[in-house]
Amino acid sequence: MKTVLITGTSSGFGLEAAKLFIDNDWRVVATMRTPRADILPPSENLDILALDVTDAESIRKAVEAAGPIDVLVNNAGIGWLNAVEGTSMDIVRDLFETNTFGTIAMTQAVLSQFRERRQGVVINVTSSVTLMPLPLLSVYTASKAAVNAFTESAALELEPFNVRMKIVLPGRAPATSFGDTARSRIQAEGGFPAAYGSVVQSVFAKWEEQADAEITHAVDVAQAIWRAATDPSSPMRLPAGADAVALAG
Repeated sequence: MKTVLITGTSSGFGLEAAKLFIDNDWRVVATMRTPRADILPPSENLDILALDVTDAESIRKAVEAAGPIDVLVNNAGIGWLNAVEGTSMDIVRDLFETNTFGTIAMTQAVLSQFRERRQGVVINVTSSVTLMPLPLLSVYTASKAAVNAFTESAALELEPFNVRMKIVLPGRAPATSFGDTARSRIQAEGGFPAAYGSVVQSVFAKWEEQADAEITHAVDVAQAIWRAATDPSSPMRLPAGADAVALAG
């Protein structure tokens, strides 16, 4: 039985991915900051562990408790939407600590076992916003684009050890709690700068016009993660969701 460790499984993409792997008879190590046993179906193949990807000791304990794994899915992340002027450096650091440095740290933590066994897959969940520049997403995009670059470069040095690196690029998924969490953070930080009111209105108006058929659902992302984990011939970048596929061309 193969084992996957997935970060950020308390909701959204990570939760849906964990369910999919369980349904396909994998052992799943589902990690989250505050473990909850009630959000995933009971299974003898499921372990739920506490993990803060910004904390080195938390990473060490989780990887040790997980034991040997075959696939790492770096899905944990935080969102942000604001003008550069409305984004404090504390927020910038928070985004990069989780989205970028946390992904790199988790990857480092499992690479030795993958390299020694000469097999393993690291799947980094980033975002389709990295495919096209969009207003109010400069800092968030930067944190995810850095992961894309990291993944593609690391893939070259890991190829001789039969370790695969993959990128899943979800589109906009309004049904998940990701956006609500980001909005709460924005409000807590004072909202959008008044000078950018017209830009903000334009962005939200375009989202209102976006048809339901042109958005991403959590199951789209879970299926892309599954393909990245199980199909060695899959491409390096896998867009997930109708809007992401359209952006990827």
